[in-house]
Amino acid sequence: MSYDLAVWNGERPSDDQEAGSVYDELFARHLASEDTVVPPEPRIAAYIRALVERYPDDGRGPGVWASPPVADEASGPMVYLLLSYGAADEVCAYAAALAREHGLVCYDPQAERLRP
Repeated sequence: MSYDLAVWNGERPSDDQEAGSVYDELFARHLASEDTVVPPEPRIAAYIRALVERYPDDGRGPGVWASPPVADEASGPMVYLLLSYGAADEVCAYAAALAREHGLVCYDPQAERLRP
């Protein structure tokens, strides 16, 4: 079982409903099919590097990732984070704060809300 977060490069939506629409569109365009996968944009790549620096995805860390490596879940302006459920609280808070530092949007598709 995993807990998922979506992080993308773009304007911050005005509310959760708009964020859900943006998420759906970006997911469909960039992640729904292996045919559409492209290298992550520089901001997303930098975000992933910073995230896995704290939570390694190579088996050396505490095993917070449900589907490592994290970079495999990125395409263009978006990365879809699949977290081990037991680590979700800690990692979600850090991932959201790090997204904000990188000027990215963090969205929780389970709760259908933007992360602060």
